[in-house]
Amino acid sequence: QVQLVESGGGLVQAGGSLRLSCAASGDTFSRCAMGWFRQAPGKEREFVAGISRSGITTKYGNSAKGRFTISRDNAKNMVYLQMDSLKPEDTAVYYCAADRSKFNPIVVTTTISEYDYWGQGTQVTVSS
Repeated sequence: QVQLVESGGGLVQAGGSLRLSCAASGDTFSRCAMGWFRQAPGKEREFVAGISRSGITTKYGNSAKGRFTISRDNAKNMVYLQMDSLKPEDTAVYYCAADRSKFNPIVVTTTISEYDYWGQGTQVTVSS
């Protein structure tokens, strides 16, 4: 079991930055690839960023490329999402997720169904 708790959301003006954090409990964190997803009202949940178990491989959704950076600290059981140049269309609930099926430490998936554990989400609101 992996329990995930997100923090760091809030209200920010367009062009600003936020850093989301995800704290993971349990001793299997280092064996999980991790991802950030988001869901805006009336829209499907979408992939934002992912990082492999080792941290070597990262992937980004089209909306995040060039503006967001995912990172992890396995010693602290933490995953982060640094979000810069925020836009009003980034407004959503952001979720942290864990995928423990990837035995290869350099693999990370963008597929939502492959993530086993989810946090409760943190709201990000970007005003124009």
